Order: sequence, then C-alpha cells, then structure tokens
Amino acid sequence: MVKITLVKSLNGRHDKHIATAHSLGLRRIGNTTEQPDNAATRGKLAQIRYLVRVQGESE
Repeated sequence: MVKITLVKSLNGRHDKHIATAHSLGLRRIGNTTEQPDNAATRGKLAQIRYLVRVQGESE
C-alpha cells in the first residue's frame, strides 16, 4: 500500500490530471488516501507526480 497526499491545487491543471487525481480519491489539498502498490496506481502517480507526495513506496 502507498499513502498519497495531494499537496498542490488542481485549479488550472489539465483535465486528464484532474480526473486522475479524482480517480485516486484526491479532491482537495491535504486529502490523503491509501492505494494498492500496483502498476495501475504507479501509472497514475507518474502522470500527476508534481501534485502529490507519496509515502510508503517500496521500490
């Protein structure tokens, strides 16, 4: 599991990046969610890495 926190605003971002954040359960700055550490989640995080902080990531 990885812990993901939204640290930057979604205002003015690309529509696909906003949709990706919402699919991870992130809607407001400070929202935190835990997601499974799999290829789908990693792909989403790669797309919006400049908006989020990831903890508990095993590499």
